[in-house]
Amino acid sequence: MNPENFRSSTAGQVIRHTKGYWAFIPAPLPPVLSWPLPLVSILSEAERNLGKLASLAEVLPISHLLVQPFVRREAVISSRIEGTRASLSDLYTFETQLSFLEPAADVQEVHNYVEALDYGLERLKTLPVSLRLIREIHARLMADVRGKHLTPTVESTVHEFRRSQNWIGPAGSTLENSPYVPPPVDEMLQALDQFEKFIHAPSDLPPLVRTGLVHYQFEAIHPFLDGNGRVGRLLVILLLCEWGLLPQPLLYLSAYFDANRQEYYDRLLRVSQRGDWDSWLHFFLSGVNTQSLDAVKRIGRLQDLRSTYQDRLQTLRAAGRLLQTVDVLFARPIISVRQVEAALQISYKSAQRYVEKFVELGLLREITGRARNRLYCADEILRAIDAPLE
Repeated sequence: MNPENFRSSTAGQVIRHTKGYWAFIPAPLPPVLSWPLPLVSILSEAERNLGKLASLAEVLPISHLLVQPFVRREAVISSRIEGTRASLSDLYTFETQLSFLEPAADVQEVHNYVEALDYGLERLKTLPVSLRLIREIHARLMADVRGKHLTPTVESTVHEFRRSQNWIGPAGSTLENSPYVPPPVDEMLQALDQFEKFIHAPSDLPPLVRTGLVHYQFEAIHPFLDGNGRVGRLLVILLLCEWGLLPQPLLYLSAYFDANRQEYYDRLLRVSQRGDWDSWLHFFLSGVNTQSLDAVKRIGRLQDLRSTYQDRLQTLRAAGRLLQTVDVLFARPIISVRQVEAALQISYKSAQRYVEKFVELGLLREITGRARNRLYCADEILRAIDAPLE
């Protein structure tokens, strides 16, 4: 790391380790912000559109059905930023056959992201966002995947923070020539203590701005040898829920970060190198704004599709059960007969009859070609969840 690139930063300081390399120590939050007009403007817009999403999540009966599909879409995209190559359909197919399928490594990583996020959201009921929760989430994220042996474990469900130096850079970079080296272990532990205190301390800063500051600070500290990016993005949704900005976890920034990946990395680095908080926060809040609008439109598209299905099924025999099956499909658009049976608590024979009816209507498609353990895909629902918006 070249210390000359960080000389003008107000976001922290560069130190030379006794082993000869340079590292960056982020200053405690919050920084002094200048609040230029463009930043104030995008904050107002992001708050307004996030409020629309929150209101929609509270009143629409379909919103609770979309939590798990939205979580899974986020898992796929956030993991893709780190190099995985698994699709949403890959993930659903794996989860449908979980009891007897050996997953590909990429699919396992994405599935772990779902498990980590589900765990974190449930854990918020008894434990606030904290270093303990971060370590617990990381343990679930890294279970049985690449990088699992890089992190010391204090308990089976809790990971420790790193005990050695890491660095951030392109493939082949070293501790000496990488663009960014996070704080050494002793300084890292001190920075984490300050980081946790900032999360818990009362603040006059807008919660969205605080969330953007927390995301940068976590990435700057980089407290694990692997999985930091995914945990940092998980923290965003956990804070939005804990701080009461969303009643349900329906906003995710990974799609925005992925679409603007190089700018995402550059903006984070510019904070460390130049103290450019304004540009980072503008970028972060633009992501909140964009993804709030995306979620509102996506929910509307899914609501319209559900209404269309309901209209088609209303006059059919067993319409009540068929309508319930529709809601099962919105929560899990790749499914087996056994899962329909379990979700509706009906006999296998009845579940099979409903699935066959959906196939006859063109709402489900058998995708395995097998005689047993068949899987069915609701193509229109899957596209509505995952396809780009026009």
